[in-house]
Amino acid sequence: MIEAGAFNVLVMVAWATVLLWLLGAILTTLGLWRQRPLERAAAGGILTTTSAPLVSVLMPARNEEGRVLQACVQSLLAQDYGSFEVIAVNDRSTDATGSILRAIAKADARLSVIEGAEPPAGWLGKPHALQQALDQAEGEWTLATDADMIFEPAALRTAVAHALENNYDAVTLLPHIVCLTFWERVFLPVFGWFMVMVAPVHRVNDPKRSGAMGVGGFFLIRREWLRRVGEYRALRAEVAEDLRMAELLKAAGARLRIEYAPTLISTRMQPTFREIWEGFTKNLFAGAKFNLLQASAGGLAVLLFAVAPFLVAMGCAIALAAGASAEWQRLLWPTLLVWVVQVMIFALVNLSWKLPVAYALTVPLGHLLFVAILFNSAFKIVTGSGVTWKGRKLYERAGGVRPPRSGKKRAHGNSLADE
Repeated sequence: MIEAGAFNVLVMVAWATVLLWLLGAILTTLGLWRQRPLERAAAGGILTTTSAPLVSVLMPARNEEGRVLQACVQSLLAQDYGSFEVIAVNDRSTDATGSILRAIAKADARLSVIEGAEPPAGWLGKPHALQQALDQAEGEWTLATDADMIFEPAALRTAVAHALENNYDAVTLLPHIVCLTFWERVFLPVFGWFMVMVAPVHRVNDPKRSGAMGVGGFFLIRREWLRRVGEYRALRAEVAEDLRMAELLKAAGARLRIEYAPTLISTRMQPTFREIWEGFTKNLFAGAKFNLLQASAGGLAVLLFAVAPFLVAMGCAIALAAGASAEWQRLLWPTLLVWVVQVMIFALVNLSWKLPVAYALTVPLGHLLFVAILFNSAFKIVTGSGVTWKGRKLYERAGGVRPPRSGKKRAHGNSLADE
């Protein structure tokens, strides 16, 4: 049995956790309300009074045969913006990605296909692919994108018009995330909620704040600003190259804008549990800036305040059902209330993502999976055992490695060329 003093402390912590989650509910509501969708640009406008600048779309593609590669490229070519080119890089794919791209290019001269070269020492695959595409680009603006994005016809026109009308130097768009399977619906809203809490759009867009965010699926940048920050050569060793590009641009004084654009672009990030596990293992520790203390403290906090209350509530309920003292109700009610508030928060998140509200009931499982992936990411990178993604091994080192803690120095050794 738990001593009375310790039990009282647990009850107090449980009620404090309720208050913490009520604050989270308020912040979530404000964050979602402020994250208003970017409206589709009306026909005409600024693009009729100035010459529409040429936009070069840069699209690396690695082993995309089994996904939406053809639909992605066709949606790009269907843009109602009149001045653009698409440069796709077949990034050493081992499937039919290259032949799919070449077949489309034969039918539309706006698509050119580059057979990606082996990255030099010190380069990751994706930044190298983007640099190869950029070297052949002729546009005044560039749009970096991914091969799993689906574009509405007005997406490019809306983004360019938005940038020109407001004199932005870079515009990055948050897509609608398509979630169809159980694990997608359990995990991805939790990840999205963390982003709303840590980097809400209104704060990222504040030029007085240092925080920055870039979305690799849609990152429109003035070519001149790419030159100023060193192009993708400055990101040669970056796994999260979109985030780092945003940081470089904002630090250099560029006017960077992030918008929520669920009606303009969409993507299905990782359809399977394995892809979720591998994809986020690649990124989560990098998101913690390779800081083991930060990652450990964050993961333990999630376990304590997001997962443990549900488990304690279930334990109390079982104990009471088995005839335990009614004193356990003092702990049951606040821990159960934590779960109820969590469900209410994620009901809002799921509604905004157009997901079944019932998946909000699984929120402790989503948080538990988040922590498991975070700890796995830290372990794989710190020990040097490596992270696998799209058939490549990242961060693999004999004897392990002490990961960099600075956002400015992130060289990871010889296996960078394997990304």
